Amino acid sequence: MAFRKKAEFILAYNPDILIVPECEHPDKLIFDNNTPKPASVLWHGTNRNKGLGVYSYNDHTLKLLRTHNPELKLIIPVLVTKGALKLTLYAIWAHNPGDPDGQYVEQIWKAIHHYDKHIKKENTILTGDFNSNTIWDRKYRAGNHTNVVKRLESKKIYSAYHLFHKQIQGKEEDPTMYLYRHKNKPYHLDYCFLSTNLANKIESVEIGRYDYWRQFSDHVPVIVTLSDSF
Repeated sequence: MAFRKKAEFILAYNPDILIVPECEHPDKLIFDNNTPKPASVLWHGTNRNKGLGVYSYNDHTLKLLRTHNPELKLIIPVLVTKGALKLTLYAIWAHNPGDPDGQYVEQIWKAIHHYDKHIKKENTILTGDFNSNTIWDRKYRAGNHTNVVKRLESKKIYSAYHLFHKQIQGKEEDPTMYLYRHKNKPYHLDYCFLSTNLANKIESVEIGRYDYWRQFSDHVPVIVTLSDSF
Protein backbone atom coordinates (compact mmCIF):
# COMPACT_ATOMS: atom_id res chain seq x y z
CA MET A 1 0.00 0.00 0.00
CA ALA A 2 0.97 3.71 -0.16
CA PHE A 3 2.58 3.26 -3.57
CA ARG A 4 2.92 7.05 -3.82
CA LYS A 5 5.54 6.88 -1.04
CA LYS A 6 7.54 4.12 -2.72
CA ALA A 7 7.17 4.75 -6.44
CA GLU A 8 10.48 6.54 -6.89
CA PHE A 9 12.43 3.50 -5.75
CA ILE A 10 11.00 1.08 -8.31
CA LEU A 11 10.82 3.75 -11.01
CA ALA A 12 14.59 4.08 -10.71
CA TYR A 13 14.65 0.87 -12.78
CA ASN A 14 12.88 2.67 -15.66
CA PRO A 15 10.13 0.07 -16.17
CA ASP A 16 7.93 -0.07 -19.26
CA ILE A 17 5.11 -1.86 -17.43
CA LEU A 18 4.61 -1.96 -13.68
CA ILE A 19 2.16 -4.23 -11.83
CA VAL A 20 1.39 -3.06 -8.29
CA PRO A 21 -0.85 -5.24 -6.08
CA GLU A 22 -2.25 -3.69 -2.90
CA CYS A 23 -2.13 -0.29 -4.59
CA GLU A 24 -4.22 2.72 -3.69
CA HIS A 25 -6.63 4.27 -6.20
CA PRO A 26 -4.90 6.59 -8.73
CA ASP A 27 -6.79 9.54 -7.27
CA LYS A 28 -4.59 9.18 -4.20
CA LEU A 29 -1.36 9.14 -6.17
CA ILE A 30 0.23 12.54 -5.87
CA PHE A 31 3.84 12.46 -7.02
CA ASP A 32 6.44 15.17 -6.71
CA ASN A 33 7.88 16.81 -9.81
CA ASN A 34 10.91 14.51 -9.83
CA THR A 35 8.84 11.31 -10.10
CA PRO A 36 8.12 10.13 -13.66
CA LYS A 37 4.43 10.20 -14.55
CA PRO A 38 2.87 7.12 -16.16
CA ALA A 39 1.68 7.19 -19.76
CA SER A 40 -1.36 5.06 -18.84
CA VAL A 41 -2.93 3.76 -15.64
CA LEU A 42 -5.48 1.01 -15.01
CA TRP A 43 -6.75 0.22 -11.53
CA HIS A 44 -9.28 -2.27 -10.19
CA GLY A 45 -10.56 -2.95 -6.70
CA THR A 46 -13.36 -2.33 -4.21
CA ASN A 47 -11.12 -0.81 -1.54
CA ARG A 48 -9.68 2.51 -2.72
CA ASN A 49 -6.69 1.95 -0.46
CA LYS A 50 -5.88 -1.54 -1.71
CA GLY A 51 -6.50 -2.57 -5.31
CA LEU A 52 -4.50 -3.70 -8.32
CA GLY A 53 -2.66 -1.03 -10.29
CA VAL A 54 -1.11 -1.31 -13.74
CA TYR A 55 1.17 1.52 -14.92
CA SER A 56 2.92 2.06 -18.24
CA TYR A 57 5.89 4.25 -19.10
CA ASN A 58 8.12 5.00 -22.10
CA ASP A 59 5.18 5.56 -24.46
CA HIS A 60 3.53 2.20 -23.81
CA THR A 61 -0.26 2.50 -23.52
CA LEU A 62 -2.79 0.33 -21.70
CA LYS A 63 -6.37 -0.55 -22.56
CA LEU A 64 -8.73 -2.80 -20.62
CA LEU A 65 -9.89 -5.58 -22.93
CA ARG A 66 -13.60 -6.14 -23.51
CA THR A 67 -13.15 -9.74 -22.46
CA HIS A 68 -12.68 -8.65 -18.83
CA ASN A 69 -14.78 -10.68 -16.43
CA PRO A 70 -15.48 -8.50 -13.36
CA GLU A 71 -16.21 -11.61 -11.28
CA LEU A 72 -12.51 -12.43 -11.58
CA LYS A 73 -11.96 -9.26 -9.63
CA LEU A 74 -8.23 -8.79 -9.54
CA ILE A 75 -7.15 -10.53 -12.72
CA ILE A 76 -7.24 -7.91 -15.45
CA PRO A 77 -6.75 -8.51 -19.21
CA VAL A 78 -4.92 -5.56 -20.74
CA LEU A 79 -3.85 -4.64 -24.26
CA VAL A 80 -0.36 -3.11 -24.21
CA THR A 81 0.67 -1.16 -27.28
CA LYS A 82 3.64 0.89 -28.46
CA GLY A 83 3.82 1.60 -32.17
CA ALA A 84 3.47 -1.74 -33.95
CA LEU A 85 3.96 -3.68 -30.72
CA LYS A 86 0.84 -5.30 -29.26
CA LEU A 87 0.87 -7.54 -26.18
CA THR A 88 -1.90 -9.10 -24.13
CA LEU A 89 -1.09 -8.82 -20.45
CA TYR A 90 -3.02 -10.43 -17.60
CA ALA A 91 -2.26 -8.40 -14.48
CA ILE A 92 -2.79 -10.55 -11.40
CA TRP A 93 -3.34 -10.15 -7.71
CA ALA A 94 -4.79 -13.50 -6.65
CA HIS A 95 -6.91 -12.33 -3.75
CA ASN A 96 -10.67 -12.75 -3.51
CA PRO A 97 -11.72 -13.62 0.05
CA GLY A 98 -15.40 -13.78 -0.92
CA ASP A 99 -15.06 -16.72 -3.28
CA PRO A 100 -16.05 -20.06 -1.66
CA ASP A 101 -14.01 -21.92 -4.28
CA GLY A 102 -10.81 -20.40 -2.93
CA GLN A 103 -9.30 -16.94 -2.80
CA TYR A 104 -5.77 -17.44 -4.08
CA VAL A 105 -4.48 -19.73 -6.84
CA GLU A 106 -8.04 -20.93 -7.45
CA GLN A 107 -8.72 -17.47 -8.90
CA ILE A 108 -5.97 -17.97 -11.47
CA TRP A 109 -7.23 -21.46 -12.28
CA LYS A 110 -10.65 -20.00 -13.01
CA ALA A 111 -9.17 -17.17 -15.05
CA ILE A 112 -7.04 -19.31 -17.35
CA HIS A 113 -10.11 -21.39 -18.14
CA HIS A 114 -12.42 -18.42 -18.58
CA TYR A 115 -9.92 -16.66 -20.87
CA ASP A 116 -8.70 -19.89 -22.46
CA LYS A 117 -9.38 -18.98 -26.10
CA HIS A 118 -7.89 -15.52 -25.58
CA ILE A 119 -4.63 -16.71 -23.98
CA LYS A 120 -2.51 -17.06 -27.08
CA LYS A 121 0.82 -18.75 -27.71
CA GLU A 122 2.40 -15.46 -28.75
CA ASN A 123 2.72 -11.98 -27.22
CA THR A 124 1.08 -13.02 -23.94
CA ILE A 125 2.13 -12.20 -20.39
CA LEU A 126 0.57 -13.26 -17.09
CA THR A 127 2.23 -11.56 -14.16
CA GLY A 128 1.77 -10.36 -10.61
CA ASP A 129 1.17 -11.74 -7.14
CA PHE A 130 -0.14 -15.28 -7.55
CA ASN A 131 -0.17 -15.89 -3.78
CA SER A 132 0.71 -19.49 -4.55
CA ASN A 133 3.46 -22.06 -4.80
CA THR A 134 3.64 -25.77 -5.55
CA ILE A 135 4.50 -26.44 -1.89
CA TRP A 136 0.86 -25.69 -1.02
CA ASP A 137 -0.77 -27.91 -3.64
CA ARG A 138 -3.89 -29.63 -2.41
CA LYS A 139 -3.77 -33.16 -3.71
CA TYR A 140 -7.47 -33.48 -4.54
CA ARG A 141 -8.05 -29.94 -5.85
CA ALA A 142 -7.62 -29.32 -9.56
CA GLY A 143 -7.07 -25.59 -9.07
CA ASN A 144 -3.60 -25.81 -7.54
CA HIS A 145 -0.33 -24.16 -8.48
CA THR A 146 1.17 -27.15 -10.27
CA ASN A 147 -1.87 -27.51 -12.50
CA VAL A 148 -1.89 -23.79 -13.30
CA VAL A 149 1.75 -24.08 -14.40
CA LYS A 150 1.01 -27.20 -16.48
CA ARG A 151 -1.98 -25.56 -18.13
CA LEU A 152 0.07 -22.54 -19.13
CA GLU A 153 2.94 -24.69 -20.33
CA SER A 154 0.51 -26.59 -22.56
CA LYS A 155 0.04 -23.24 -24.30
CA LYS A 156 3.81 -22.70 -24.51
CA ILE A 157 3.74 -20.08 -21.74
CA TYR A 158 6.50 -20.34 -19.14
CA SER A 159 7.67 -18.72 -15.91
CA ALA A 160 10.45 -16.29 -16.80
CA TYR A 161 12.25 -16.78 -13.48
CA HIS A 162 12.24 -20.58 -13.63
CA LEU A 163 13.26 -20.60 -17.28
CA PHE A 164 16.08 -18.07 -17.00
CA HIS A 165 17.52 -19.30 -13.69
CA LYS A 166 16.84 -22.99 -14.37
CA GLN A 167 14.73 -23.40 -11.24
CA ILE A 168 12.15 -26.02 -10.29
CA GLN A 169 8.67 -25.03 -9.15
CA GLY A 170 8.48 -25.31 -5.36
CA LYS A 171 12.26 -25.30 -4.93
CA GLU A 172 13.03 -21.70 -5.81
CA GLU A 173 16.31 -20.30 -4.51
CA ASP A 174 15.02 -16.72 -4.50
CA PRO A 175 12.00 -15.72 -2.37
CA THR A 176 9.72 -12.92 -3.53
CA MET A 177 7.87 -12.47 -0.24
CA TYR A 178 8.86 -12.52 3.43
CA LEU A 179 5.92 -13.07 5.78
CA TYR A 180 5.62 -10.13 8.19
CA ARG A 181 8.94 -8.98 6.66
CA HIS A 182 10.76 -11.71 8.58
CA LYS A 183 13.82 -13.02 6.76
CA ASN A 184 13.25 -16.50 8.20
CA LYS A 185 9.79 -16.75 6.55
CA PRO A 186 10.57 -16.62 2.82
CA TYR A 187 8.25 -17.71 -0.03
CA HIS A 188 8.22 -17.46 -3.80
CA LEU A 189 4.75 -16.13 -4.70
CA ASP A 190 5.24 -13.64 -7.53
CA TYR A 191 5.62 -14.69 -11.15
CA CYS A 192 5.91 -13.50 -14.72
CA PHE A 193 4.75 -16.04 -17.30
CA LEU A 194 5.68 -15.37 -20.94
CA SER A 195 4.67 -16.91 -24.22
CA THR A 196 7.60 -18.56 -26.00
CA ASN A 197 8.27 -15.74 -28.44
CA LEU A 198 8.68 -13.35 -25.50
CA ALA A 199 10.56 -15.84 -23.36
CA ASN A 200 13.11 -16.08 -26.17
CA LYS A 201 13.74 -12.35 -25.68
CA ILE A 202 14.62 -12.56 -21.97
CA GLU A 203 17.80 -10.67 -21.16
CA SER A 204 17.57 -10.89 -17.38
CA VAL A 205 15.26 -11.81 -14.50
CA GLU A 206 16.10 -10.09 -11.25
CA ILE A 207 14.56 -10.74 -7.83
CA GLY A 208 14.86 -7.84 -5.40
CA ARG A 209 17.06 -8.29 -2.35
CA TYR A 210 15.45 -8.57 1.07
CA ASP A 211 17.87 -6.27 2.89
CA TYR A 212 16.98 -3.34 0.65
CA TRP A 213 13.28 -3.87 -0.15
CA ARG A 214 12.09 -4.88 3.34
CA GLN A 215 11.82 -1.19 4.25
CA PHE A 216 9.10 -0.79 1.62
CA SER A 217 7.14 -4.06 1.55
CA ASP A 218 6.93 -7.71 2.54
CA HIS A 219 7.31 -8.48 -1.20
CA VAL A 220 10.36 -7.77 -3.34
CA PRO A 221 10.08 -6.89 -7.05
CA VAL A 222 10.41 -9.36 -9.89
CA ILE A 223 12.08 -7.46 -12.73
CA VAL A 224 12.02 -9.08 -16.17
CA THR A 225 13.96 -7.42 -18.97
CA LEU A 226 13.25 -8.34 -22.59
CA SER A 227 15.19 -7.28 -25.66
CA ASP A 228 13.64 -4.61 -27.88
CA SER A 229 13.77 -6.77 -30.99
CA PHE A 230 10.18 -7.99 -31.21
